[in-house]
Amino acid sequence: MSAHKNIRGSRIGRAFAVLGAAISVSAAVEGGRRARAQDLETLGIDAKAFNRIG
Repeated sequence: MSAHKNIRGSRIGRAFAVLGAAISVSAAVEGGRRARAQDLETLGIDAKAFNRIG
């Protein structure tokens, strides 16, 4: 039972991490700032390529 909870907890944790990263990147773009590389990595986006978009 505890293994099942760990899988569920990790999936929920990952979902919150992705959601938080998406919000952070969105706010940075709207504010004209660079998005954090860690947030872009969480979303599966190459930070160098993303920062070339302008």
